[in-house]
Amino acid sequence: MSHFSSKDNVVTDSLCMLSVKVLLVPEGHVMTMAFVIGLTIEEIKHQLASELKVPLEVLQLYLNVYFLGRRPTFLDPYSDDIGHAVMFWGAEKAERTVELKSKLQQCSVNMSTQMTGIGCYVSCANDKLVTPGKYVTADEYHGRRLKAVICLQSYIRRWLAQEEVEQLRRERARRLAWFDLQERKCKEEKEAQLRERRKRWMNPQTKEDFNLLYHALQKWRTEEEEQIDCRLRGAERKAALCVLLEQEMEFIAAIGRHQINIDAINQDKIIRNFLNKAAAPHQWRSATGLLFEMDSVPDIRARALKEIYDDISKFPVDQQERQNFLEKLRNTVMEHECQLVWDIIDLIDREIDLMGRDVKEHNLEGLRKRICTLFLQYIRTPAFNPKVIKLLKVHKKPTELQHDMFFCHGCQRYLWSADFGSSTTGCRSRRCRNCTSLDNIARSRDDNSVYQSILRRLRTDELRLNPETSIPFLLQVDDIRYLIEKVWASCSALNGSRDIYNLVFARWDVQEDWSPWNCILLSKEETSAHTQVEHIHKAYETTFIQWVQQKHSMARQHFSKNPVIAKNLGL
Repeated sequence: MSHFSSKDNVVTDSLCMLSVKVLLVPEGHVMTMAFVIGLTIEEIKHQLASELKVPLEVLQLYLNVYFLGRRPTFLDPYSDDIGHAVMFWGAEKAERTVELKSKLQQCSVNMSTQMTGIGCYVSCANDKLVTPGKYVTADEYHGRRLKAVICLQSYIRRWLAQEEVEQLRRERARRLAWFDLQERKCKEEKEAQLRERRKRWMNPQTKEDFNLLYHALQKWRTEEEEQIDCRLRGAERKAALCVLLEQEMEFIAAIGRHQINIDAINQDKIIRNFLNKAAAPHQWRSATGLLFEMDSVPDIRARALKEIYDDISKFPVDQQERQNFLEKLRNTVMEHECQLVWDIIDLIDREIDLMGRDVKEHNLEGLRKRICTLFLQYIRTPAFNPKVIKLLKVHKKPTELQHDMFFCHGCQRYLWSADFGSSTTGCRSRRCRNCTSLDNIARSRDDNSVYQSILRRLRTDELRLNPETSIPFLLQVDDIRYLIEKVWASCSALNGSRDIYNLVFARWDVQEDWSPWNCILLSKEETSAHTQVEHIHKAYETTFIQWVQQKHSMARQHFSKNPVIAKNLGL
């Protein structure tokens, strides 16, 4: 198939020739041939068939005429005779040659279309009618893109703003939830403290519990005296004070009876714990983690003595069974001869004789307790029970005791230094612990449990912030009490709250370790906010800072008396 294109024309005065470019499809080869103007299509086909060496019946021509220069006034592309058009151009008699080049490209993939014809039907059910739209200029195109970009940016900025607002809303919700949690936590902590105090009031078990009870008694007495002084005068006032004194004596007697019972129970627990430790076998773990136990001869001896003590301390018990326990005790202690053994045997014979006379058991309680006490002394003797050597205190030589014994001005006795109270100021108490406790019960009735709780919390917080801290562990309860009462006047430095159960110590400068001159007394609600302050001089006023520094100077002057504290704290 040939594509007949008339592009290049050559005209002279003697002869009119037409230069034709022939495009062979689908190969895309281009060739140029010269034809005399005035030839018919049939003649052109014969010339092409002769030139291309192809049969005439397979050759098809498609006419595509281009003119260079002046366009003719008439052109009939469907006419079989093309001479009249070219002849008109040739009449110009232009004595020049015009050359036009064209470059065609063939796609790598050949495509074809199928049209409806005779013997071939192509369905048009899926055809689409495409209507050309409005022509868009470059300015309109770029303007539309700019408008779309602005719209897109507005939506994006709106989305970013919504995300920012949602983030602020979530942070606000978390903050409020944190405040609610802290408030609920503080409320629950106060309720727990109140329940613990009530429990300690109703069922005191330790010395601190009884001090709390005596402190409550003193508070009650003070309130009653104030009411009597306000309402009564003269003889009526004296009578009311006497009644109040009698009521106080009854309360003290009741507390004392309960304390005696608790001391007996605690003493029994101490004895049982001592006997269990003495009778425990040797234990160690192997390299694989297994626990091994081994009984030595002293372990067996200590366990046998413990079983005998458990038997003779049972009350009440059958008379025949009691005699069997006493006989077993006699046979055990008769292995040694000493005054203690003879006293135990004498008490055993006396109880057996009294039981033979049908003496009631409640009349034998004192005798049985004496037997238990002497046998416990027998168990504590290393010569009879070698296992207790590791559990007893080792007494120093008499020449060394003179440096560790002090005189108590209360009970008029020489006691160990451990029996006296200590303070970081280096001042040793003139009274022993027992005399101090007795004086507190009789007169002052102070409760140090709250100060001990504050000290315990301070040590826990500082140990969490700095495991190598040592200052809080050098202080005692009396030192914390001095700081709270004398230095900080038992109130919060910020809001002036006097609820001692809600006050805690915190660092004044959070970047430095806690010390008596780097602390501040605050309520539990204020502590969390103060610990987040990084720059003190920006957060507080100058007057408040100077007032706190004055408190620190008082504490520094008080605690600098102890050389050990001064050395450890760099004073």
